[in-house]
Amino acid sequence: MAEAKLFELNNGTMRVIVSNYGCTITSVFVPDQDGKLADVVLGFDTIEPYQKGAAPYFGCIVGRVANRIRDGKFTLNGVEYSLPINKPPNSLHGGNKGFDKVIWEVAEYKQGDTPSITFKYRSPDGEEGNECIRVDCVKPLHLITHTYIFTYFIICNTGYPGDVSFSATYTLTSKTTMRLDMEGVPENKATPISLAQHTYWNLAGHESGTVLDHTIQIWADHITPVDQNTVPTGEIMPVKGTPFDFTTGNKIGTRINEVGIGYDHNYVLDCGEQKSGLKHAAKLKDPASSRTLDLWTNAPGMQFYTANYVNGVVGKGGAVYGKHSAACLETQGFPNAINQPNFPSVVVQPGEKYSHSMLFEFSTE
Repeated sequence: MAEAKLFELNNGTMRVIVSNYGCTITSVFVPDQDGKLADVVLGFDTIEPYQKGAAPYFGCIVGRVANRIRDGKFTLNGVEYSLPINKPPNSLHGGNKGFDKVIWEVAEYKQGDTPSITFKYRSPDGEEGNECIRVDCVKPLHLITHTYIFTYFIICNTGYPGDVSFSATYTLTSKTTMRLDMEGVPENKATPISLAQHTYWNLAGHESGTVLDHTIQIWADHITPVDQNTVPTGEIMPVKGTPFDFTTGNKIGTRINEVGIGYDHNYVLDCGEQKSGLKHAAKLKDPASSRTLDLWTNAPGMQFYTANYVNGVVGKGGAVYGKHSAACLETQGFPNAINQPNFPSVVVQPGEKYSHSMLFEFSTE
C-alpha cells in the first residue's frame, strides 16, 4: 500500500508543502512587504493528525462532489443514488471517506524554477456505497394484551456511479504564484463531479488569530442563499444591500455578526475580469503584513467560509486555531447542483473531461 508522505515545492521565493494524502496543502510560505516569510495556512506539522481525522478539511481536495448534497440523494438517468449522511441531514464533501482521506498516487514530481507535483486517483464505481443501516419498526398488534410486531429493514447506500480517473497538479508558475489544475474523466457512466480545494488561509500567519481584520473582495453580484441545513434553496439572490456584499473590498468582520455564526455561502462568480481563461474570484488581504492573495478560477461558484466551526484545534508549532481563524475560498460547482436544475450542471458524461483550475497569486500591494 502506498505511504502518505510530504513533498516540497520551492522556487526560492515561496515554499509549498503538500501531501499525497488527500492532495493536502500543509504549508504555504510567502513573503510580506519586508520580505519576511510566514506560513499562511492552517494545518499540522506531520501527516498523522490528518490521518486521524483531526483536521476539519484543512488544505485538502474534497470530492467526488464538494459541499452538500441534500439528504445524500440524487437521481441521474432515472436511477436514484444514495450517499452516506456524514453531516446530518446531508452528505458533505464526498461522504465518509472523500478524496481528502485517500492516498493519491504521485504520478510526477519535478523540481527547478517551476516545480510541480501531479497526483492521480481512480475513483471506483459505487464509491461511498455499501454502508448499510438497520431501521427498526414497532407495530402494535393488540393494545389490550400489549402485543407488538417487531420488524426491521436495511437501507444501503449505492454510492457514486461509474469509474472516474482523477488528477491534480500543483505548480509554482512564478516566484509568488501557485496554480492548481484538477481533472476528472468518467470511464463508463455519467456522474456528478465537483472538486474543491479546501485550504484555510490566514495571510498574517497561521498562528496569528482571527481574520476578521482581513479585507476581501469577491467578484460576485449574487449568492445562493441557504436553508437551515446550509443547503441552497435554489434561489439566486443579489448581494447588494446585504452583509454578503463584497463587490468592493471590505473587512470580513464588519458585518459578520449579521449572518449568524459566520460566512459559509456559495458566491456566484458572475462579474470578474478574465485572464488566460480564468476569472477573478477573490482578493484577500492582511493589512498588517500587506500580504495579498488574488484568486482566479474557471469554476462557476466559490464557497466563502470563515472557519465558523474551528474551535481549539492544536496545529503547527502548538498554535491553537479558533473560530474565524482563517478564510476558505473554495471554488466549486454550486452546492446541491445535482438536485437543482436551475444551477449549472455538475454532471460529466463518459468521454468528457471535468477541468477545474485555480490560480493563487500572492503579492504585497
